[in-house]
Amino acid sequence: MTQATRDIPHVTSPPVGGFDHTPRTRLVFGNGVIDRLGQLARECVSGDRAGPVLLVTDRGLVDAGHADRAKQILESSGLGVEVFADAHENPTTDDVDACVAVAKSVEPVLIVALGGGSALDTAKGCNFIYTNGGAMADYRGVGKASRPMLPLIAVPTTAGTGSETQSFALIATADTHEKMACGDPKAAARVALLDPELTTTQPQAVTAATGIDAIAHAVESFVCTRRNAVSTLYARESLKHTLHQLPAVLADGSDLDARGAMLWGASLAGLAIENSMLGAAHAAANPLTATYGLIHGRAVGVMLPHVIRFNMNDPLTRALCADLAHAVGLTDGGHLADMVETRIAGCGFATNLKELGYPVAARAELARQAATQWTGTFNPRPVDAAAFEELYSDAGLN
Repeated sequence: MTQATRDIPHVTSPPVGGFDHTPRTRLVFGNGVIDRLGQLARECVSGDRAGPVLLVTDRGLVDAGHADRAKQILESSGLGVEVFADAHENPTTDDVDACVAVAKSVEPVLIVALGGGSALDTAKGCNFIYTNGGAMADYRGVGKASRPMLPLIAVPTTAGTGSETQSFALIATADTHEKMACGDPKAAARVALLDPELTTTQPQAVTAATGIDAIAHAVESFVCTRRNAVSTLYARESLKHTLHQLPAVLADGSDLDARGAMLWGASLAGLAIENSMLGAAHAAANPLTATYGLIHGRAVGVMLPHVIRFNMNDPLTRALCADLAHAVGLTDGGHLADMVETRIAGCGFATNLKELGYPVAARAELARQAATQWTGTFNPRPVDAAAFEELYSDAGLN
């Protein structure tokens, strides 16, 4: 053990407060477990009613053949299936409303969400409104659904959002593209079916962006003000997988061991978020997506190293970052920020906003929007519009 390693300050758990951990989602992991979808669906459906099942997915998954395969597996188990394939990236209230219209026409007894976080969030959003009525904005926050919701099976085909292990749907308003976090324990998937083979058809850019998002989830949930012994356990284990395996899946997309590690790491990060929250990197990323259409994983990635360094001005957070860095073989939080930046550059993504060509004049408005984001309220170092201006300046808008 080096002197640098011995000098790392360690933080004993629970780092903040207590916790109430209720595992809500059954996790089924392994190559080829998609073949168990029919059996698992049958277990979720009460009685002998043979569906229908609403399969929520996107056009890319239809083109890749995954949607047809899932449909056939469900039908072979005697379940009727209706497919909604119009989930879009960064789903809006319009996407949810379109999905609800299909649900109302077929009256499903089960929802299966197949795809990335966008399809999974669309399915959850649909579940809120189909079962409880109203509009998506009625469920902004936590615990706003008063009635039971349909059972949901989540089948992620990307390794990033961790939506499969969370009870939140992240839905943007159709007009302003402001993101609403709508959470309720009843919205959590009954089963998360984690099949690494399904992630091998992702385009490399999607693999990269979702991988960076998973890394950000682990880092932010580890240090946020709602961290606890359970969330830090999940976050630490997640980062061990994602930080080191992302280069491997980018180098060889058919490497199922690396794909499996990324998928499992992303799901662990989802569990970390479910038991804690996020922070300023996500708060700063959302206006970049809403204003410039920057893909979420890239937006979070360009801000994350700067947020890590910003947060380390707080002594406790500096110790937490050192603890997390040590878990992945690094010596301190500064090296963690540097490694994250290296991973982002290795994806071919910009590491500062100047590279993206965004105008310095936009900084104040971006900061104003960032200061309104819910996740920022959980950042370990308090952030307001002035702090976000500092962060955007550090990230290249100077």
